[in-house]
Order: sequence, then structure tokens, then C-alpha cells
Amino acid sequence: MIGIYIELFTTFFMIGLFTIGGGYAMLSLIQAQVVTIHGWLDEDTFTDIVAISQMTPGPVGINSATYIGYTVLQEAGASEFMCILGSFSTTLAVVLPSFIIVLTICRMYARFRSNRVFEGVMDGLKPAVAGLIGAAAIVLMTRDNFPDWKSWVLFAAAFAASWWGKANPIVVILGGGVLGLLLY
Repeated sequence: MIGIYIELFTTFFMIGLFTIGGGYAMLSLIQAQVVTIHGWLDEDTFTDIVAISQMTPGPVGINSATYIGYTVLQEAGASEFMCILGSFSTTLAVVLPSFIIVLTICRMYARFRSNRVFEGVMDGLKPAVAGLIGAAAIVLMTRDNFPDWKSWVLFAAAFAASWWGKANPIVVILGGGVLGLLLY
């Protein structure tokens, strides 16, 4: 059983280490690791976890890691306490790299903020983050690598409501839930 903790910790530490842009940017990496590479969860369970993680307070990536740590151990037949330990392990693992990196950047930022190389790296990261978030959106809208037209319609409606309509995000989330209930 200790092996699964080490594997979960290592996997989520690497996800936390190599994700730039926050929770939504890490969803495609989490999906690749948890569903495709390790096979700990199926696509439907992963999508449900992400939906629940979006509705609960806190960053979606951390919420997903917490829920996945619990669920993987639960499916492995672990006790309640061991499942909670799995949640703690994945949560700590996904947060720890950011904590270390932010501490380091805070110490270095004042020294390098006028440096052209540093500014260039920061400018290059912006489109990369947008691409990762876009990939996460597409992963969440597709099942078995085939786009579901209803997901695309809900995506377009949410995008239009928030971009042009300047709708409150809570209204968009609640509306998406109601429309999803009606369409599915």
C-alpha cells in the first residue's frame, strides 16, 4: 500500500512542478497521468471529479488532487483513514513545488525584474498558459476523444455570456448546471 502513496505523491509533485498557470492549466496533465498513463480512474469519473472540484471553494487543481488521492485509495480498498492520508499526500505534493518556487521567485524577483531575459521568459509563458487552459477545456468537453455537440453548445453559451454579456460567473455556473441537467 505504501507504493501507491509514493506513486501518487511523485505523480502530483511532478504535475505541480511542471504546471504553469494554475489549476485549469494542470487539468490536462492530471487527466493524462491519472486516466491515460496510470489508469487509476476512467474518463467519466475524472470529469465528475473536475466538475465537483470546480463547484467547491478553492483552486480546481488542488481540489482535484485532493479528491483523486481519496478516490484512488478508496478504489484500492483502503480504509477511511488511509483514503484521507491519500488526499493529504496528493494535496501536499501538488502544492509543494509552487510553494518552493514562489519563495525562490520572491527572493529573486526584485533583483531580476528589469532583466530583458527574465521579461522575455515571462512574456513567453503567457501564451503557453493560455494553450494549457484551452487544452484542459477541450479535454473536459470530449469523451472518448470525440466532441459531444452539447458540450460545445454549453461552452459557447458560457463563453458568450461571460465575454460579451459580462455575466456573473456564479450565474454562468448555475446556468450551465441547469442546462446540463436539461440537455443530458
